[in-house]
Amino acid sequence: MIPEGREQGQPERAGLYVHVPFCKNKCPYCDFFSQVAPQKAPAYLDAVCREAELFAAAAGPFDSLYIGGGTPSSLDPGALVRLLDVAGRLLAPGPEGEPEITIELNPADVGPELLDVLREAGVTRLSLGVQSFDDGELKELGRRHDGSRARRAIEEIRRAGFAALGLDLIHALPGSDRASLHRSLEQALAFEPEHLSCYSLTIAAGTPFFELRARAELILPDEDETADQFLETADILGQAGYIHYEVSNFARNDGLRSRHNMKYWRRVPCLGLGPAAHSFDGHRRSWNLRDLDGYNRAIESGRRPLEGFEDLTSEQARLETIALGMRTAEGVALGVIFENPGADENVKRLLAEGLVVESQGRLRPTRSGYLKADGIARLLC
Repeated sequence: MIPEGREQGQPERAGLYVHVPFCKNKCPYCDFFSQVAPQKAPAYLDAVCREAELFAAAAGPFDSLYIGGGTPSSLDPGALVRLLDVAGRLLAPGPEGEPEITIELNPADVGPELLDVLREAGVTRLSLGVQSFDDGELKELGRRHDGSRARRAIEEIRRAGFAALGLDLIHALPGSDRASLHRSLEQALAFEPEHLSCYSLTIAAGTPFFELRARAELILPDEDETADQFLETADILGQAGYIHYEVSNFARNDGLRSRHNMKYWRRVPCLGLGPAAHSFDGHRRSWNLRDLDGYNRAIESGRRPLEGFEDLTSEQARLETIALGMRTAEGVALGVIFENPGADENVKRLLAEGLVVESQGRLRPTRSGYLKADGIARLLC
């Protein structure tokens, strides 16, 4: 399927993701693969750069690079320069112009030296993990920064001249309500970020928050309050002129959407480097070892550090197209949906309930539909 707005003969280039598996502390809600083990960073850096040299060229060139984690800014600036240099050699301009290079930062790590290094290395987008501007909420989340440090980090980024800044926020936090949500959104909007990612807190098995909730020691907003906070977020950002282009993502204009993340939702091939990184070549989904030492050993022996893979059937690919597409404002082409002969009645029902709209040959979720994206996809599949 050719993404909306893309011409025949102009296929999207693949995206490149690099996972940095280190943090300076482990947040109690996070289930991404990371360790508090700075002594392992040099060996990891050697391995991930070698993985790029051995296996990335065949999947590239790429026109987007996303360095995530973990906490990439927990690496020292010299390590980041090396990582950006090795990965940057695999980039080339694509149909949408010069490569997009994004890196995630913790506000506690932001300073002039780091920002100078990133700007000189060609980074074009910064994704700042603010999560909240409320000091109590940040303490509950186990973050290393407070609201004042987050605001100072944003000011430093603005002074450094980066043209694309994204802020990550989390709603439906323990003890939160719409008043605290409004305060965080107002503070975020005061800085006019180019992009906002606003997620509902999810509790994953194996995290400290999961154990606390199981013991009734962590009280979260109920389902209705969580939905209300989602809709309030969408309303406030919409009134401020932001485009709600994916369930949790907002951009100040179409050109400021995350090009890299759009590849995931459009099922464009992406290569993941580093432990626990996931890849997709258009037909096969694969994932690297979720084990730093095992990953390093595999690379040292010249092997792909794979933990597993899945080859998708044509029907699985169609179902993915629907499930991912209904998370975005682009929606899904009606022709894909109506490959299921039984979809017609469900489409009529969803239209009548105001959860989707039909436009330009596509079925698109409404704001209320975003809340039920997974359920909508199940009905259409």
